[in-house]
Amino acid sequence: MSNSGNTFLGILAGTAIGAALGILFAPDKGVNTRKRLADEAQATKDHLAREASSLKHQIADTVSNQKETLDTKIESLVSDASYKADDVITSLEKKLSELKAKNKKLQKS
Repeated sequence: MSNSGNTFLGILAGTAIGAALGILFAPDKGVNTRKRLADEAQATKDHLAREASSLKHQIADTVSNQKETLDTKIESLVSDASYKADDVITSLEKKLSELKAKNKKLQKS
């Protein structure tokens, strides 16, 4: 994103400097210079619009990929937790069985 910001600032600065130098050193009539400036401004506007659209798509793709990665990680975490819960339940059932056996022995005594 920083790279794109720098590109945008570079394009903007280049356009401003070019326009200023063009006005200062213009060998053409004012009408023609203004027309050329308007055309250049429109071309720059169109270029910036394409850049913005491209950045928008890149950001949307990145967000989509991050969401998919997050969804996968959550699914994996839930699956791992489920297996661990099964292990805990199995361990608790085993302990409960042992305690029941000990309790039977104590009741017979």
